[in-house]
Amino acid sequence: MKSEQNPKITESPSRYHDLEKLSTLEIIRNINEEDQQVAIAVSKVLPDIQQMVDCILPRFERGGRLFYIGAGTSGRLGILDASEIPPTYGLPHDRVIGLIAGGDGAIRKSVEFAEDDPGQARKDLEEFEIDRNDALVGIAASGSTPYVIGGLEYAKKIGAFTGGITNNPNSVLASVADVTAEVVVGPEFVTGSTRMKSGTAQKMVLNMISTTLMIKIGRVKGNKMVNMQLNNEKLVRRGVKFIMEELSVGPEQAQALLDKYGSVKEALVHRTDP
Repeated sequence: MKSEQNPKITESPSRYHDLEKLSTLEIIRNINEEDQQVAIAVSKVLPDIQQMVDCILPRFERGGRLFYIGAGTSGRLGILDASEIPPTYGLPHDRVIGLIAGGDGAIRKSVEFAEDDPGQARKDLEEFEIDRNDALVGIAASGSTPYVIGGLEYAKKIGAFTGGITNNPNSVLASVADVTAEVVVGPEFVTGSTRMKSGTAQKMVLNMISTTLMIKIGRVKGNKMVNMQLNNEKLVRRGVKFIMEELSVGPEQAQALLDKYGSVKEALVHRTDP
């Protein structure tokens, strides 16, 4: 049975009652039904995501960095997205950086009240000497997390670009950030559990931002990750396959090129070398 929605969207009651009385299939079917609404909600803010990327891009091309800042699930999602850039696109770890309230220890274990300290965000950003060439994207389902708001206010003060991802409309975050994607996914299946639909929406937006940015700066050729780090056998095999497809050569020649140049991109660039 469904209940009425509360205007405080991320904290509003679940549309389902007595979850503990549902069968396993009923629970997962209802979660799946709710999750299907996430992509629709994200589609409604594509112009905001586009604007965010287009503002970040020139800064990044000038050597600026992209920072994500969040607390709890939001912070972990930012760190996840940032940590996947070096192996996937071959960029140094200091180009896309994720910050979480409570520091690295909060990645695995919750740090009590860390998200309530707006001043700590400034200290965390100062350690990286953030400046006007950088961009900071704040992630907060509620749109009001003090740590995130404090970070955005500091970044904006020094002239950095500020973006935001939230799951509530008309939020404090939106009033501070230069551009905000307000992905309104509705009440969570478990009331207030924003690691669910809200977190899924945040990850989708982060994927869009970072992937588009990497394509725009030339870290992808055609549809292939030609700059990926070849740090396991699976990725080496993928690299060989990419070279075979791009150059129409056999596996032995592709492997020889990969061994010689150390990356798919370099192998393609030097394909005409003797």
